[in-house]
Amino acid sequence: MVTVSPPDTWAYALRLLPDPCAAHVARMTARAALGGHGLREVLDVVELLTSELVTNAYRHTNGPASLRLTALGGGRLRVGVWDSSPHIPALFDQSPGSRVAPVPADASGGRGLLLVQECVG
Repeated sequence: MVTVSPPDTWAYALRLLPDPCAAHVARMTARAALGGHGLREVLDVVELLTSELVTNAYRHTNGPASLRLTALGGGRLRVGVWDSSPHIPALFDQSPGSRVAPVPADASGGRGLLLVQECVG
């Protein structure tokens, strides 16, 4: 009998329509992909990142978005979201180690990139 183990690296890509259900669809896709690769221990963080990034794409652009989950090997996983905006979000437009400015406590939004920053470093 031959045993085959799944590869250490893999990628999933999903095109998302500009729809309020996009974040839900992206989270369920992430859950299925990670479950299929035995990565349930990182599911909560990946779902949070996926939800925040896809929600930002939906709220701040008018076009479609894409989600890409990539296992880079060595236990590393990349969650990427692309959208139709030509602008780079503040968190990614700064030098490494820069911090997103805190959001006022009474603000109704603006915490998404802060959450992303806390999850990735």
